Amino acid sequence: MIERQLEVPTRDGHATTFVVHPERNGPYPCIFFLMDAPGIREELRDMARRIASVGYYVMLPNLYYRAGVMELGPLSRDPESPGRKRMMELMYGIDIPKVMSDLDGLVAFADRDEAAKKGPAGAIGYCMSGQYAINAAAHRADRIAAAISMYGTFLMTEGPDSPHLAARKAKGELYFGCAETDTWAPLDVIERLKADLRTHDVNAEVEIYPGCEHGFAFPQRPAYNKLAAERHWERMFALFRRRLG
Repeated sequence: MIERQLEVPTRDGHATTFVVHPERNGPYPCIFFLMDAPGIREELRDMARRIASVGYYVMLPNLYYRAGVMELGPLSRDPESPGRKRMMELMYGIDIPKVMSDLDGLVAFADRDEAAKKGPAGAIGYCMSGQYAINAAAHRADRIAAAISMYGTFLMTEGPDSPHLAARKAKGELYFGCAETDTWAPLDVIERLKADLRTHDVNAEVEIYPGCEHGFAFPQRPAYNKLAAERHWERMFALFRRRLG
């Protein structure tokens, strides 16, 4: 495997980005892996490596670069702790237009790298970035052929770029993996999302992971569920094979 940490030019500066892909037989389809609220950490790099190991060029950008923050380090579970409050400030400091602008920079960078294919690409986001992955499929419908939201937040909002509205504009295939217990995406919201996607004939699957809580795919989280996490890898790789080749 080849790993690099690069400064990718964006409209607002440079996003430090972890890039990983196999050593041989490239170029490889691109996967844009969008971080969750706790930010870049070795846990996410390991997940990027797992994706890359089956034949993809994976980009994991630091979405908090505008605030000059790279890694937050260990976080308390106490919502009133300083670290947790700082995380929430950073999370609300970015939004869909900013991340879509960053995506344009990532795509442009990948297009200049001989290790990356210029054809169909994928996007995946966990937690806060589920909404970004789905919007990526609308914003760059010319490139994003597969987008995955894993226990994504803010999936149905009043905004014009709400993920449920963006999904209608996507040309690729979408997958929403949802925890049965999730205060950020309660089951009533998930049911409304499913109904909306059906009504508008969106090429999407919404799957509820029974007995799971928000964060179940992260091996370092208390909510980690190994069986469910492996199912999410299965769903991910099958989708990428179908849509990216």
